[in-house]
Amino acid sequence: MANTPAVTDELGFEDWPELDRERGRHASSLATTIYAGHVRDQGTPYINHPVRVVTILRNELGVTDPDLLTLGLLHDALEISPSAEPLIESGLGGAFVQQLRSMTPDHRLERRPKQPQDADAWHSKILTLGPDELLVRLADRIDNLRDLRHSPDPARRARFLDSLTRTYLPLAARSRDVSAPLRAAYELLTTEHQRHAEAETAT
Repeated sequence: MANTPAVTDELGFEDWPELDRERGRHASSLATTIYAGHVRDQGTPYINHPVRVVTILRNELGVTDPDLLTLGLLHDALEISPSAEPLIESGLGGAFVQQLRSMTPDHRLERRPKQPQDADAWHSKILTLGPDELLVRLADRIDNLRDLRHSPDPARRARFLDSLTRTYLPLAARSRDVSAPLRAAYELLTTEHQRHAEAETAT
C-alpha cells in the first residue's frame, strides 16, 4: 500500500466529479509522501492504517462524500508530520488544514513532548469536533480497536481502552442521531468493543 495508485484505488473516486478526482489524486500523493517511512507500533507501514480508515468510511459507514474520504486518508498527517502543514495547505486549502488541526493533539502540533495535562486537553478537544471530524475519528477508533491485539505495548493498549470508554463511546452514543453514518459508527464501535472484551475474557 506504499504507492500512490494503490492509495488512489482505495478512495474509489471513479465516479467523483473531475475536480474532486484531481483533489483525490493530490491527497493520495500527499499521503504517500507524508506517511512514507513511518511504522506503527505493530510493525506495519503507517499508511495501511489511514487507508483502512477510508475503507471503513466507504464500505461500512456508507460515506461517499469526497472531502470526507480525503479527510479520512490524511487524518493523521499532522500528528505524524506537523511540518507538512504548509504542503497540505498549498494543495488542499486552509479550511482542510483547520479540520486536520482540530483532530490533532496540541502537543503534536506544537512539536513538544507530551505532558500529563495533555490527556485532559485532548479529551476536551475531541468533545468539540464537528460531525465530519468526529465520524473520521470514530472510524479511526474502529480500525485501532480491531488492530489492538497486535500492539506489543500493554500500557498503550490500556490507554487506548480507557480513552475509548471514557471519551469515544459516550460521544458516539450522544451523536448517533446526527446522521446515518454516525449511527452506523456508534453501532460498529460498540460491537467491536464488545467483541474485544469477550476475546480478552476468553484468554
